[in-house]
Amino acid sequence: MLNAKSNFLAVDCGAGSLKLAEFEVNEAGGLVLKQYAIKSLGLEGSLEAKREALILKTLQEVIAERGISAKELNICAPGFHVFSKFVKLPPVEDASKVSKIVEFEARSNVPFPLEEVVWDYQILGTTANNELEVLLVAIKSDIVEGLFRTAEANGLRLEVCDVSPAALCNAFRFNYGDLDDCTMLLDIGAKTSNLLFFEKGKVFSRSINLGANAISQDFANESKLKFDAAEKLKVDEGFVSLGGAYEEPENPNQAAIAKIARQFMTRLHIQVNQTLQFYRGQQGGSAPQRLFLAGGASIMPYTAQFFAEKLNVPVEYFNPFRNVQIDPGVNLEELARSAHAMGEVVGLGLRNLATCPVELNLMPESTLRWQSFNQKKPYFIGTLVLLVVMGFLVGLLFKKLAGVKEEQQQKLEAELAPSRSKDTTFTKVYGEMKKTREELDQVSVWAHERYYWAEILSECRAALIRAEGMERKKMGVETGVWIEKMTSATPAGAGGCLEANRVVLRVR
Repeated sequence: MLNAKSNFLAVDCGAGSLKLAEFEVNEAGGLVLKQYAIKSLGLEGSLEAKREALILKTLQEVIAERGISAKELNICAPGFHVFSKFVKLPPVEDASKVSKIVEFEARSNVPFPLEEVVWDYQILGTTANNELEVLLVAIKSDIVEGLFRTAEANGLRLEVCDVSPAALCNAFRFNYGDLDDCTMLLDIGAKTSNLLFFEKGKVFSRSINLGANAISQDFANESKLKFDAAEKLKVDEGFVSLGGAYEEPENPNQAAIAKIARQFMTRLHIQVNQTLQFYRGQQGGSAPQRLFLAGGASIMPYTAQFFAEKLNVPVEYFNPFRNVQIDPGVNLEELARSAHAMGEVVGLGLRNLATCPVELNLMPESTLRWQSFNQKKPYFIGTLVLLVVMGFLVGLLFKKLAGVKEEQQQKLEAELAPSRSKDTTFTKVYGEMKKTREELDQVSVWAHERYYWAEILSECRAALIRAEGMERKKMGVETGVWIEKMTSATPAGAGGCLEANRVVLRVR
């Protein structure tokens, strides 16, 4: 349930028109109609290839024209897209097994693989034999995903995807809950019609594959007109022929439309009568005491008289706003002319007001996952922003630390400058001292070697004297020994510091 004063939208995407209503939940918990709009979709509304783009465009136009700011959306899928069936289940003691039994029934009855559809069910009551009466509905997943894309493209958040029979049931129960005897509600749409029975808390519905577009199409074929032109003439001039001895109108278009409309209503009455017999025979229903007409096509003149004559029951038009508060800004006269077509949007609005008799939501798993992601998106964005802020703060901290480091480094540089100057001076002086020491060592070597040749010559003389003495003693005569040649050379590994001398002597 929404908070008071929180506006939301209800949109019925019919085959022939798009109906929109903006609602508000007042402080007393009641439903308030703020504004509404009905836009014709023409023949393209029933063509699958063009339908999604047409609904998107039409919805955008309505939102722009009306200045709608509401963001939450309840939407109703058209009847011709929906499969619905009432099934009876045997008495089940274990309630947990009901869903499995319903799934089996769905696989047996839904004309598509369950993997390709979104389906839901609701238990509506029990029979006298304790059988469960279940409403089973299904719709192709791609249809709902198309509605989700349409909502998202308009900046709307899809909350509920309902179906026409369920929305009409909720609207009727809300407005005519005081009726206990059997009542019929016939909703005549553009492509399909819905027939609902209400009786002492019991409900039964059937979708009839007949819609008022057939009148326009048959008239267009007969008169060689385009569908849009035929539709306009039907709305402006058409009525249901009373049949019998009534004189036909002079206007040939009116006469043709009246005849075609009666043929259509006759076929529709046959389907209504068959459904009525099934309801009474198979569902244990009572004879209807009244008929309510709804839907855009039901307003064609003499439609009520036609069904009153055929069914022999009182006929009146369904007013879905009977218990709905109307905003002062809404034109009541205009609303009265179109209220009969707004049953689905009121039923959609009631989904945000209270627990309804029928609560179905045909939202596919992919859409629910995406919605869940979108709901969590603010947290993701918040986390991302927090990470960015933390990164910024960490960066700011490191910048601050870098500044402090640089400041301390500059301070140390200033303190080390004298020491570095002294170090430079010391290094220079130490180098000079080392060079001087090397020079001193060289001088010392030179000073040590200054007697080198004197010692060599002295040794040479002593050697010569010894050699002469030895030769004299050996030979017994005076001998002479002299130096004929003397050379010097630097031995390997001596580094040039020392020289080796070789003396060549000659004796005579």
